[in-house]
Amino acid sequence: MIFQIINLSRKEVFKKYSVLYKIYRDVYRFGLLALEIRSIPKKLALPTQKLVLNNGEICYKNAKLVNDQYNLLITGSLSELFNLSRKILTNGDEELGYQLLNCINNYEKYDDNSYSIGEDVFQFNKAYVMGILNVTEDSFSDGGKHFKKKDAVKHALKMIDEGADIIDIGGESTRPGSKSISIKKEIDRIIPVIKDIIKKKPNAVISVDTTKSKVAELALKEGAKIINDINAFKSDPELIKFVKKYNASYVLMHMKGTPKNMQENPIYSDVVKEIYDFLFSKIKELKKVGINNIFIDPGIGFGKSVEDNYQILKRLDDFKSLGFPLLIGVSRKSFIGKTLDLDIDKRDTASAIIEALAIKNGAKIIRTHNVENGVQICKLLNNLN
Repeated sequence: MIFQIINLSRKEVFKKYSVLYKIYRDVYRFGLLALEIRSIPKKLALPTQKLVLNNGEICYKNAKLVNDQYNLLITGSLSELFNLSRKILTNGDEELGYQLLNCINNYEKYDDNSYSIGEDVFQFNKAYVMGILNVTEDSFSDGGKHFKKKDAVKHALKMIDEGADIIDIGGESTRPGSKSISIKKEIDRIIPVIKDIIKKKPNAVISVDTTKSKVAELALKEGAKIINDINAFKSDPELIKFVKKYNASYVLMHMKGTPKNMQENPIYSDVVKEIYDFLFSKIKELKKVGINNIFIDPGIGFGKSVEDNYQILKRLDDFKSLGFPLLIGVSRKSFIGKTLDLDIDKRDTASAIIEALAIKNGAKIIRTHNVENGVQICKLLNNLN
């Protein structure tokens, strides 16, 4: 089963769910939430729906799925959903009740998370800046600019001085159409850079953007604290073993396909739901091996259309019930260029606007090329919270 709290205040979201569950239009009101239980077995679905209805609340059931399963949608305020979950716990299925309460708790206390990373404590009642350092020849925005070690280290130190909380180092381009490089080449690109940054800034919080376990192992051994894995350990499951071994934090990202083919007409029936379900299942795997410092990244621009990206950004709060801080990377991406007809080097202002809106919608880390802008955005919005 998968559990998600959905904000039905947006009329286009309410319309989507009203069609799916045959909800009357007069049910709509601003602030309306829904708790959706997906793939619930028939033996739980029917008595749970009856219990909710008997308590005077509304519970919708859609068409039966395979293997005698249903999807249920319970609407109400957060307090109403909490009270119903308590009643399911005491008068219905106990395990189901606990899982519903956990989902609600994740949503309600989303801003209360905190992680210890290296010498720093990240309190997620505010947002932080992750500066991008591409030690590559062909990244879409700054490929080649910091390819030499001295240039890469110099740029990292500049971003730290500008206020970056995390430096995210990547040795392999993940732009649309890019091809993978060898493990050796990736190691040769980033490990000397990590060593030099740590030598000059021992307390720097370094993230490494890699999908390869060997690269992750060496990077963590040299002092990196976060692994940013665009492939969600699908291509190299060994990677999470090293995350666990070094007690590192982990960025879990969604991507449809690979960088080489991800933008070849990506199609979703419901982009937010499909990404959420993927992340939900992967989080369960990470928790099983004892990885708890997880960031979730819905993967803006990674196998998504322009409209998909906007849908994700508008509905970021629908990811809160996963229970982990959201990391968002929109900096200079092509959907901005396509929307505004802007070249890459003219997208920083638009990127900053979207980064600010992402933080207002729940992002806790913004991954950006322009650290100076990012720091100003975070300072302003953190003071408005």
